[in-house]
Amino acid sequence: MAIEVENLNIHIKDNHILKNINLTLPEKQITCIIGPSGCGKSTLLRTLNRLIDSTEGVRIEGKVLVDGDDIIGSGPEVTELRRKIGLVSQRPCPLPMSIFDNVAYGCRINKMYKRHRSLVAAVQKNLKAVGLWEEVRGRVRTPAARLSIGQQQRLCLARSLAVEPQYILADEATSALDPISSKTVEDLFVSLKNDYTIIMVTHTLRQALRIADNVVFMYLGEIVESGPAEQVFNNPQQELTRNYLSGAFS
Repeated sequence: MAIEVENLNIHIKDNHILKNINLTLPEKQITCIIGPSGCGKSTLLRTLNRLIDSTEGVRIEGKVLVDGDDIIGSGPEVTELRRKIGLVSQRPCPLPMSIFDNVAYGCRINKMYKRHRSLVAAVQKNLKAVGLWEEVRGRVRTPAARLSIGQQQRLCLARSLAVEPQYILADEATSALDPISSKTVEDLFVSLKNDYTIIMVTHTLRQALRIADNVVFMYLGEIVESGPAEQVFNNPQQELTRNYLSGAFS
């Protein structure tokens, strides 16, 4: 099912960060959220799995419907929600443990497997899913911190996939990577959209052009335009969108 956002407003102390957001995020596609720095992209993303709750002075109004449940109201418990909606952050954040234990961590917390053999198979499956297995198969018990930055980001993606989410949030997930690692992660997202709904904040228009099925353009906390990527990029309806895409501001 799609994620539906209805009349969402986010206030942080005296600042009105998100303003009357109404949006449908279609399933099993890549939606890229674009716009200049400070326009509310990451705040919107963090609201979708309730990470925004940890922000001091936050006040949330409106609805965010995930599989029909309003997660802002009396929807699923936060731990359950974050298992359903995984997050890959801007900078990779491997846990201070081995490669194996990083991927197995969420599975153990959620008591997903009774047999160790099943857990081992799950770790291998998810390392393969992110193209990391062949690179680490002989050293999965070594510290994850020894991996390159690009490998660490793929490991964090494997950790998110291991708890079997339905949705993947990516907050500028390639901005800290070199071009080759960035392309590898982009290709992973494209391959994963057959099984997951992916919502990605990106500051790079070229990246959105390459991989987006849908685009949401935000400015000063509001949605200016959204729709299929081909439509938004090739025939934008709003002058502000046209100006942004032409490079008039960034």
